[in-house]
Amino acid sequence: MQPAKVIGSITATVKHSSMQGAKMLLVQPQLVEGQADGDPIIAVDGVGAGMGETVLITSDGRHSRKILQTDATPVRWTIIGIVDE
Repeated sequence: MQPAKVIGSITATVKHSSMQGAKMLLVQPQLVEGQADGDPIIAVDGVGAGMGETVLITSDGRHSRKILQTDATPVRWTIIGIVDE
């Protein structure tokens, strides 16, 4: 798990069939101190996160498959929680 800040939304006209109807967000991974950690990434939203919120992301494929209700998906990053500040 890693904290990240939601910095935008993603719209795709063509995407993998497992991602139909999925909400995708652009997130900036952060260090614990709140500093940026690398480049922004695309994550599938499983919790209803919004712009500017701090979220928890994971690269565990099990969460992606559970949220998308499929056995196979190319999704790597999933938002699994919103940090309550």
